[in-house]
Amino acid sequence: MANDYKTWIDRAKSSLAISKIKSDENIFYEDLCFQAQQAVEKALKSLLVFYNVDPERTHNLVSLIKELSKHIDIPEDVNETVVLNDYAVQTRYPGDYTPIEEEEYNNAIVIAENCVKWIEKKIKELLKKAEGQKNQSYLDNLESK
Repeated sequence: MANDYKTWIDRAKSSLAISKIKSDENIFYEDLCFQAQQAVEKALKSLLVFYNVDPERTHNLVSLIKELSKHIDIPEDVNETVVLNDYAVQTRYPGDYTPIEEEEYNNAIVIAENCVKWIEKKIKELLKKAEGQKNQSYLDNLESK
């Protein structure tokens, strides 16, 4: 399971969906921002797993992006997801942070959503390319007979 990119991207989408639940007055923006960070972390790990890389057990988005950049060009808006790093640990402990306001929360959601969408799109493109190469190899093999 841990090496299945589909599981990772599904978990990323789940964390992203949870991060958008702000309809309850008992839910803190800090907790929702943590879920936004988790969405990005899991999405990055899904792409690493897609590239047959065993992702490091870390919450550090900088480390994950650095590893991923060995395999693919990372767009600037995905690089900017590192601003969500503070939500991975700091906001989980009451009193260790400045409370998050709605504007900051909304920004975190946009950042996370853009990253997850880019990774989903990139995986689909890579799968399509791999399928095309597989089909071309098959055709080349037929022609050589």
